[in-house]
Amino acid sequence: MRILNICAYSWEIGGPPKIIFDHTQVALRDGHQVDILSPISPNERPYPVPDGARLILFPRTTPVSNYFREFSIGLYRYLQQHIHEYDVVHCHALWHFGSLAPFMTDRSVAKVVTIHGVLDRWAYAHNNWKKSLIDRLAQRAYLRRADLVHINNTDERADLLRYFGDEHPRIELIPNGVRMSDFTSLPPKGTFRQKFDLPADRPMVLFMSRLNEKKGLDLLLPAFRDYVQQHPETLLVLAGPDDGYEATARQFIQDNQLNDSIRLVGMLTGDDKKAALHDADLFTLPSYSEGFSIAVLEAMAAGTPALVSDRVGFGEAIRTHEAAGLVELTPDSVCAGLERLMGNPSLRQQLSQNATNLLRTQYDMDIVARQMLRAYEAAIRHRKAENAAS
Repeated sequence: MRILNICAYSWEIGGPPKIIFDHTQVALRDGHQVDILSPISPNERPYPVPDGARLILFPRTTPVSNYFREFSIGLYRYLQQHIHEYDVVHCHALWHFGSLAPFMTDRSVAKVVTIHGVLDRWAYAHNNWKKSLIDRLAQRAYLRRADLVHINNTDERADLLRYFGDEHPRIELIPNGVRMSDFTSLPPKGTFRQKFDLPADRPMVLFMSRLNEKKGLDLLLPAFRDYVQQHPETLLVLAGPDDGYEATARQFIQDNQLNDSIRLVGMLTGDDKKAALHDADLFTLPSYSEGFSIAVLEAMAAGTPALVSDRVGFGEAIRTHEAAGLVELTPDSVCAGLERLMGNPSLRQQLSQNATNLLRTQYDMDIVARQMLRAYEAAIRHRKAENAAS
């Protein structure tokens, strides 16, 4: 197959580039061709590309892209000229130019759309007027035309039903995955603490995600403030790029005199990320909304016990397999979760073991990527049938 992914393929965007990277590695290994089409801003850094794939970058067209995400005339012209060279076009998320342009330029090539959690009630409510306008103009109709709508969890099926008012006829549930082999060898214990000048003897809680309101930082910060009053030796590390919430976090730390208890270390990648996970006593992400959290999967793959909300995309599986501590979306619940897990090393170890077993059986990348390749084949067959009938 000749596969085209369309996504803002940069470090700053979060999980989708990582998902594309991992899926592409499996697709290339199985003999398929993969291109990645991405709008890019001058201050963004492109995400790495697997050997054998091709990344095609187009600058965002300003000032239009300030209001219409990822708008790029170059991207549109590329699709006009080249879309028929592909068997399937995979659009990631909604309400940005990359998820609309393929439908604007072509009706004959199979199209797949991954929701990435953006129809969740919390996520949909933000910037709703822009989303409603794009829905009325194009997005809803184009999504109905998709040969496959890819969801990560059962909640997204309900989100789609609420969005359309009826069932989309071509939905495929495929979870996100993680390459377990990436975490078989971790940096020596203490590497992260030494590099970032963190005390070796203080228990460490790690938040590692974009510093964004939806990640639950407004819950975690007051929860940790209350927790650290009883456990002043504990350290909270906030690792991730600013996505609109860093100034608020820093102000909270200053107002509550938590400079010795909370450290911001910026975005971590590669071995630094693995070292942080290995040094952490607990990973936490009390998120309001996730399609299927790569950060949680990576923490579990590294063997780091986790404390998360059930909104991270696979909350029911976590609950069923007792693979992490689960909290409600309140500061009190997060604080209670910290008390329960940080005070019980044997429970943390059991959660870690349960998480590893869950990942190996259901979420290893080789399993989920080949599910996606089979879904592409089904989408292509549907499109060919539709083309023949028209």
